[in-house]
Amino acid sequence: MRMPIIVAGVLAAALAATTPLLLATRSVGQTVAASKADTLRSAASFADIKDQRARSVALFREAGKVIQSPRCLNCHPATERPTQTEAMRPHIPLVVRGPDGFGAEGGLRCGTCHHAENFDPAGVPGHPEWHLAPADMAWQGKSLGQICVQIKDTKRNGSRNLAGLVRHMSEDSLVGWGWHPGAGRKPAPGTQAEFGALIKAWAETGAFCPS
Repeated sequence: MRMPIIVAGVLAAALAATTPLLLATRSVGQTVAASKADTLRSAASFADIKDQRARSVALFREAGKVIQSPRCLNCHPATERPTQTEAMRPHIPLVVRGPDGFGAEGGLRCGTCHHAENFDPAGVPGHPEWHLAPADMAWQGKSLGQICVQIKDTKRNGSRNLAGLVRHMSEDSLVGWGWHPGAGRKPAPGTQAEFGALIKAWAETGAFCPS
Protein backbone atom coordinates (compact mmCIF):
# COMPACT_ATOMS: atom_id res chain seq x y z
CA MET A 1 0.00 0.00 0.00
CA ARG A 2 3.01 2.29 0.35
CA MET A 3 3.88 2.18 -3.38
CA PRO A 4 1.13 4.64 -4.54
CA ILE A 5 2.25 7.08 -1.84
CA ILE A 6 5.88 6.82 -2.95
CA VAL A 7 4.92 7.29 -6.63
CA ALA A 8 2.74 10.27 -5.77
CA GLY A 9 5.62 11.79 -3.83
CA VAL A 10 8.00 11.35 -6.75
CA LEU A 11 5.50 12.94 -9.16
CA ALA A 12 4.94 15.86 -6.80
CA ALA A 13 8.68 16.42 -6.50
CA ALA A 14 9.12 16.27 -10.27
CA LEU A 15 6.29 18.75 -10.77
CA ALA A 16 7.75 21.10 -8.19
CA ALA A 17 11.11 20.94 -9.94
CA THR A 18 9.77 21.56 -13.45
CA THR A 19 7.15 24.21 -12.69
CA PRO A 20 9.66 27.08 -12.28
CA LEU A 21 11.31 26.06 -15.57
CA LEU A 22 7.95 26.00 -17.37
CA LEU A 23 7.03 29.39 -15.94
CA ALA A 24 10.41 30.81 -16.88
CA THR A 25 10.06 29.47 -20.43
CA ARG A 26 6.59 30.97 -20.73
CA SER A 27 7.89 34.29 -19.38
CA VAL A 28 10.71 34.35 -21.92
CA GLY A 29 8.26 33.59 -24.73
CA GLN A 30 5.93 36.35 -23.61
CA THR A 31 8.84 38.79 -23.35
CA VAL A 32 10.02 37.97 -26.88
CA ALA A 33 6.49 38.38 -28.26
CA ALA A 34 6.07 41.71 -26.46
CA SER A 35 9.46 42.87 -27.72
CA LYS A 36 8.50 42.13 -31.33
CA ALA A 37 5.22 44.00 -30.87
CA ASP A 38 7.01 47.03 -29.42
CA THR A 39 9.65 47.32 -32.14
CA LEU A 40 9.72 47.77 -35.89
CA ARG A 41 11.84 45.93 -38.41
CA SER A 42 13.95 48.20 -40.57
CA ALA A 43 12.79 48.84 -44.13
CA ALA A 44 16.09 47.41 -45.38
CA SER A 45 15.39 44.07 -43.68
CA PHE A 46 12.66 43.36 -46.26
CA ALA A 47 15.09 43.50 -49.18
CA ASP A 48 15.34 39.71 -49.30
CA ILE A 49 11.69 39.51 -50.45
CA LYS A 50 12.31 39.41 -54.19
CA ASP A 51 8.70 39.75 -55.34
CA GLN A 52 8.04 43.50 -55.30
CA ARG A 53 4.33 43.23 -54.55
CA ALA A 54 4.93 40.83 -51.66
CA ARG A 55 7.67 43.10 -50.30
CA SER A 56 5.38 46.12 -50.51
CA VAL A 57 2.61 44.31 -48.64
CA ALA A 58 5.06 43.08 -46.00
CA LEU A 59 6.37 46.62 -45.47
CA PHE A 60 2.85 47.94 -44.93
CA ARG A 61 2.02 45.12 -42.54
CA GLU A 62 5.02 46.11 -40.44
CA ALA A 63 3.98 49.77 -40.53
CA GLY A 64 0.51 48.56 -39.54
CA LYS A 65 1.84 47.81 -36.06
CA VAL A 66 1.88 51.58 -35.61
CA ILE A 67 -1.28 52.38 -37.55
CA GLN A 68 -3.32 49.86 -35.55
CA SER A 69 -1.86 50.79 -32.17
CA PRO A 70 -4.08 52.62 -29.65
CA ARG A 71 -1.91 55.73 -30.07
CA CYS A 72 -3.25 56.08 -33.62
CA LEU A 73 -6.66 54.44 -33.41
CA ASN A 74 -7.85 56.54 -30.47
CA CYS A 75 -7.76 59.63 -32.69
CA HIS A 76 -9.16 57.82 -35.74
CA PRO A 77 -12.44 56.69 -34.13
CA ALA A 78 -15.29 54.92 -35.88
CA THR A 79 -17.82 57.32 -34.38
CA GLU A 80 -17.87 61.04 -33.62
CA ARG A 81 -16.55 60.28 -30.13
CA PRO A 82 -12.83 59.66 -29.62
CA THR A 83 -11.51 56.84 -27.47
CA GLN A 84 -8.72 56.75 -24.90
CA THR A 85 -6.34 54.45 -23.00
CA GLU A 86 -4.91 51.14 -24.20
CA ALA A 87 -8.43 49.68 -23.93
CA MET A 88 -9.74 52.36 -26.32
CA ARG A 89 -12.75 53.11 -24.13
CA PRO A 90 -15.02 56.08 -24.97
CA HIS A 91 -13.48 59.44 -24.11
CA ILE A 92 -14.38 60.84 -20.71
CA PRO A 93 -15.73 63.50 -20.52
CA LEU A 94 -18.04 63.08 -23.47
CA VAL A 95 -16.70 65.05 -26.44
CA VAL A 96 -17.34 64.85 -30.17
CA ARG A 97 -15.29 65.45 -33.30
CA GLY A 98 -17.10 68.58 -34.44
CA PRO A 99 -17.01 69.98 -37.97
CA ASP A 100 -13.28 70.77 -37.91
CA GLY A 101 -12.03 67.89 -35.75
CA PHE A 102 -11.31 70.19 -32.81
CA GLY A 103 -14.56 69.54 -30.94
CA ALA A 104 -18.12 70.79 -30.98
CA GLU A 105 -18.63 74.40 -31.93
CA GLY A 106 -20.08 76.22 -28.97
CA GLY A 107 -19.33 73.17 -26.82
CA LEU A 108 -16.34 71.45 -25.32
CA ARG A 109 -13.37 71.96 -27.65
CA CYS A 110 -10.25 69.77 -27.60
CA GLY A 111 -8.07 72.70 -26.53
CA THR A 112 -10.15 73.20 -23.38
CA CYS A 113 -8.26 70.35 -21.71
CA HIS A 114 -5.51 69.40 -24.18
CA HIS A 115 -2.85 72.09 -24.17
CA ALA A 116 0.43 72.49 -26.05
CA GLU A 117 2.24 69.74 -24.10
CA ASN A 118 1.46 66.62 -22.12
CA PHE A 119 0.45 67.45 -18.55
CA ASP A 120 1.58 64.33 -16.70
CA PRO A 121 0.38 65.31 -13.18
CA ALA A 122 -3.19 65.07 -14.45
CA GLY A 123 -2.50 62.45 -17.13
CA VAL A 124 -3.71 64.75 -19.91
CA PRO A 125 -1.97 64.44 -23.30
CA GLY A 126 -1.19 67.56 -25.24
CA HIS A 127 -0.02 69.05 -28.52
CA PRO A 128 -0.52 72.50 -30.09
CA GLU A 129 -2.74 70.99 -32.80
CA TRP A 130 -4.55 68.35 -30.73
CA HIS A 131 -7.58 67.19 -32.71
CA LEU A 132 -9.25 64.17 -34.28
CA ALA A 133 -8.71 62.87 -37.77
CA PRO A 134 -11.62 63.62 -40.14
CA ALA A 135 -14.44 61.10 -40.31
CA ASP A 136 -13.21 60.00 -43.76
CA MET A 137 -10.07 58.77 -42.01
CA ALA A 138 -11.84 56.65 -39.39
CA TRP A 139 -9.72 53.50 -38.85
CA GLN A 140 -11.31 51.74 -35.90
CA GLY A 141 -13.12 48.55 -36.86
CA LYS A 142 -11.38 48.26 -40.22
CA SER A 143 -8.86 45.72 -41.44
CA LEU A 144 -5.32 46.82 -42.25
CA GLY A 145 -6.07 46.26 -45.93
CA GLN A 146 -9.09 48.57 -45.75
CA ILE A 147 -7.05 51.23 -43.98
CA CYS A 148 -4.36 50.92 -46.64
CA VAL A 149 -6.84 51.57 -49.44
CA GLN A 150 -8.31 54.43 -47.43
CA ILE A 151 -5.06 56.31 -46.82
CA LYS A 152 -4.19 56.16 -50.54
CA ASP A 153 -7.53 57.67 -51.54
CA THR A 154 -6.87 61.36 -52.21
CA LYS A 155 -10.58 62.09 -51.75
CA ARG A 156 -10.30 60.97 -48.12
CA ASN A 157 -6.68 61.62 -47.11
CA GLY A 158 -6.52 65.37 -47.42
CA SER A 159 -5.56 65.30 -51.14
CA ARG A 160 -2.17 63.77 -50.36
CA ASN A 161 -0.29 61.86 -53.03
CA LEU A 162 2.17 59.15 -51.99
CA ALA A 163 4.95 61.66 -51.45
CA GLY A 164 2.62 63.70 -49.26
CA LEU A 165 1.69 60.61 -47.27
CA VAL A 166 5.36 59.83 -46.67
CA ARG A 167 5.98 63.39 -45.44
CA HIS A 168 2.91 63.27 -43.21
CA MET A 169 3.87 59.97 -41.59
CA SER A 170 7.55 60.86 -41.30
CA GLU A 171 7.45 64.50 -40.24
CA ASP A 172 4.06 65.52 -38.82
CA SER A 173 4.54 66.40 -35.16
CA LEU A 174 1.05 65.27 -34.12
CA VAL A 175 1.76 61.86 -35.67
CA GLY A 176 5.06 62.01 -33.79
CA TRP A 177 3.24 62.47 -30.49
CA GLY A 178 2.46 58.75 -30.68
CA TRP A 179 6.06 58.05 -29.65
CA HIS A 180 6.01 60.65 -26.86
CA PRO A 181 2.58 60.13 -25.28
CA GLY A 182 3.44 61.06 -21.71
CA ALA A 183 3.52 59.13 -18.47
CA GLY A 184 1.28 56.08 -18.19
CA ARG A 185 0.85 55.55 -21.92
CA LYS A 186 2.59 53.00 -24.10
CA PRO A 187 4.35 54.61 -27.08
CA ALA A 188 3.69 53.41 -30.61
CA PRO A 189 6.09 50.66 -31.76
CA GLY A 190 9.55 51.66 -32.94
CA THR A 191 10.27 55.31 -33.77
CA GLN A 192 8.71 57.82 -36.13
CA ALA A 193 11.84 57.67 -38.29
CA GLU A 194 11.55 53.89 -38.61
CA PHE A 195 7.84 54.15 -39.34
CA GLY A 196 8.44 56.82 -41.96
CA ALA A 197 11.12 54.69 -43.61
CA LEU A 198 8.70 51.77 -43.85
CA ILE A 199 6.02 53.96 -45.42
CA LYS A 200 8.57 55.41 -47.87
CA ALA A 201 9.77 51.93 -48.88
CA TRP A 202 6.14 50.80 -49.22
CA ALA A 203 5.41 53.72 -51.55
CA GLU A 204 8.54 53.07 -53.59
CA THR A 205 7.62 49.41 -54.08
CA GLY A 206 4.20 50.20 -55.53
CA ALA A 207 2.13 50.94 -52.40
CA PHE A 208 0.37 47.58 -52.59
CA CYS A 209 -2.20 46.78 -49.89
CA PRO A 210 -2.75 43.61 -47.86
CA SER A 211 -5.77 41.61 -49.01
